Amino acid sequence: MLDVNIDRSGPVPLHDQVAGQIRRAIAEGEAGPGERLPLAKDLAAVLGVNKNTVLRALHILREEGLLEFRRGRGITVAGTPQRGAVLSRIHDLIEFAGHHGFGRDEIIQIIETLPDTGNAPPARPRPARPGLAPRRRPPENSPR
Repeated sequence: MLDVNIDRSGPVPLHDQVAGQIRRAIAEGEAGPGERLPLAKDLAAVLGVNKNTVLRALHILREEGLLEFRRGRGITVAGTPQRGAVLSRIHDLIEFAGHHGFGRDEIIQIIETLPDTGNAPPARPRPARPGLAPRRRPPENSPR
């Protein structure tokens, strides 16, 4: 089972703490790609929180691309530890910037204006429609 700890007296909502701890576990290799996570009800029982709190955290991580929900297979880790580490840092950056009055769009704009350091691989093109591949046009000569 994952080593997840939460602080009930802290200012961070419980579901964000649970999500952050699962992110950390993925980043540190406690849960690797393809590995199944414990059931939400089991995690909730261990943590002493409501099952809906755990489910909310799991949905956040699914939206981030770290988890995959499959009927009959449960919840599995989809992301890599490296992706989890980067997402954790991005989450910290967003929280830090939010405390200083910056919104998501402003953060993105700042990042886009930074010079390329040459260390990162070229960015992969993103599909125009979220979650779907871009539409392909048939060749001009092909019958429709």
